[in-house]
Amino acid sequence: MYTVSALDLIAMRALLLTAMLALLLAGCAAPAAVNPTLGGSSWQLVRFQGGDDKVVTPDEPAKYTLAFAADGIVNVRFDCNRGRGGWRSAGKNQLEFGPMAMTRALCPPGSLHDQLVRHWPFLRSYRIKDGRLFLALMADGGIYEFTASPAP
Repeated sequence: MYTVSALDLIAMRALLLTAMLALLLAGCAAPAAVNPTLGGSSWQLVRFQGGDDKVVTPDEPAKYTLAFAADGIVNVRFDCNRGRGGWRSAGKNQLEFGPMAMTRALCPPGSLHDQLVRHWPFLRSYRIKDGRLFLALMADGGIYEFTASPAP
């Protein structure tokens, strides 16, 4: 029969405390998938250039905004509708958006709302250059250009 000595109990406690500390520190770490250059930034749409080189500009840039939170949440305004969803960046200039909850008001004619909602799942990369954010659609479908804006 094996008896537990005081030294065995101390060793087990030390191992348990080390494991708990490691779990605690891992839980406090920031998510690795969120890119710090996007997290905490806000943008408003300046223009969209399609893969066919057709350029579309919004009537009011402030009606089309993105706000990237550092915790992986993105808040959007697409004209008369607002939305909230998730975002992540698995690597340099890579971007992926999760599902988005969005209001469904009918925007006026000429709105870019429907186009943005249609394109949203296909945005795959980004670049920040000269104070502007460029979001690219997959398969050279086009590029959205945003300028920095104050946080909402």
